[in-house]
Amino acid sequence: MFHVKQSEQATSTEAFGTDTPLAREIADLSARRRTLEETTVEFSGETRVLTVSNQKGGVGKTTTAVNIAAALASLGAKVLVIDLDPQGNASTALGVPHNAETPSIYDVLIDDVPLADVIQESPESPNLLCAPSTIHLAGAEIELVSQVAREHRLRGALETYLQDDPLNFVIIDCPPSLGLLTINAFTAASEVFIPIQCEYYALEGLSQLLGSIQMIQKHLNTKLHLSTILLTMYDGRTRLAQQVADEVRNHFPDQVLHTMIPRSVRVSEAPSFGQTVIAYDANSAGAIAYREAAVEIASNKTQSKEQ
Repeated sequence: MFHVKQSEQATSTEAFGTDTPLAREIADLSARRRTLEETTVEFSGETRVLTVSNQKGGVGKTTTAVNIAAALASLGAKVLVIDLDPQGNASTALGVPHNAETPSIYDVLIDDVPLADVIQESPESPNLLCAPSTIHLAGAEIELVSQVAREHRLRGALETYLQDDPLNFVIIDCPPSLGLLTINAFTAASEVFIPIQCEYYALEGLSQLLGSIQMIQKHLNTKLHLSTILLTMYDGRTRLAQQVADEVRNHFPDQVLHTMIPRSVRVSEAPSFGQTVIAYDANSAGAIAYREAAVEIASNKTQSKEQ
């Protein structure tokens, strides 16, 4: 299904001895990879719609959105990524054209173009779809102000699309701000998925985001709830990373995934090739972590919760 590059970590452990840090890391990755290969996940029930959001920049939001989507697709799920960020980074990472002339999510929100008319299939997998962003989306915040039902434009388009083409997951990548685009994402989704980096000030701005979720929940979408938190950019060599992870788990014991995404050169390199790390190097530590996180997400039976 995917074009996979040979991992640099496939070096035999004999070359480094059997009890060195590198040998232990290679053995650990091999064991985790074998476990993933033996893991099967069944997808059933109604479509889960997750909006990936964090008003703090640089937390791996778009990286998480596309790699979780690709990992879910590799498990057999049919996944749609809706790129609501005017920068279009999710579209780039999925290998989907998104120049100014490309039919995009802008046309859906502003001109009532059916969602089916703008969705493209990612080269990585027939299970991985994308509604791309274009530069026109940068002006959509202003144009939406005068639209009828401006907070529900995406929700209406998505509901119409899902009637004809059911999916297992819809993942919405939001811009790092709380404007009408993000409000549209919150109104269309039932779950909020927050990536949090394991660095200083990790929880900065989170209370504001939770307040926004409560506001949307009260006035626009009663089904919306925080279902998932993923710790990203984890560096096990530092005490700070572990302290941040512990603090987040103490605050959100039911929402934080067991899997943590490590800092990874492969994860950073993949978008420059128009790929997710799942396609770029499926055997890398970052790809394995995202695949494990996807298994957790797919296995979690979500229920509506009060904030």
